[in-house]
Amino acid sequence: MSEQGPPTVPRIEWSVVARPLPGETECGDIPLVKLLPSGALVAAMDGLGHGHEAAVAARLAVATLEAHADEPVETLVRRCHEQLRGTRGAAMTLSSVNTQNKTMTWLGVGNVEALLLRADRWAIPPREYVPLRGGVVGEALPPLHASVVPITQGDTLILASDGIAHGFADRLDLGATPQQIADRIMETHDKGTDDALVLVVRFEGLDQ
Repeated sequence: MSEQGPPTVPRIEWSVVARPLPGETECGDIPLVKLLPSGALVAAMDGLGHGHEAAVAARLAVATLEAHADEPVETLVRRCHEQLRGTRGAAMTLSSVNTQNKTMTWLGVGNVEALLLRADRWAIPPREYVPLRGGVVGEALPPLHASVVPITQGDTLILASDGIAHGFADRLDLGATPQQIADRIMETHDKGTDDALVLVVRFEGLDQ
């Protein structure tokens, strides 16, 4: 997919592939990409377990983020924590992208992996991983400490739920489109034992 925000917001290309646990009709792994005047909020929610109740928790988290998307990621996680009390709870990773100052602030609670792959093959480091904190949003929230990393033209952000096996970014072709990357990861790293989601975001137009 490709979305064009206001004239001052560079283009962000993104694609997602998600599927429920075989035998289930609802997927508890849900993405969010919301354009903002300064950039975008990118997130992936993994409702605890699978099936309808997992999907209920994930959808509630998405609705909460949608309503307050311009707030800091720590505040957003705390809002979700309050809203998800009484549900199964969820793991989630949030990335607040500021395309004006070319930074990304990210935070993860639970086991939704996220990594930033650099378009510049000489960059040090060539990839960066979101620091994950143990816990469940809606049940047991850990101390929250967001990290800030720079982004550059053509960098690729990938979020994957725990239905995707570790090592999913090994030997990826970064010349492929976000859709091709998402499809490839799902094809080669889907565990088949849980809901699964892959969200791929590419930052374009940062040099404009």
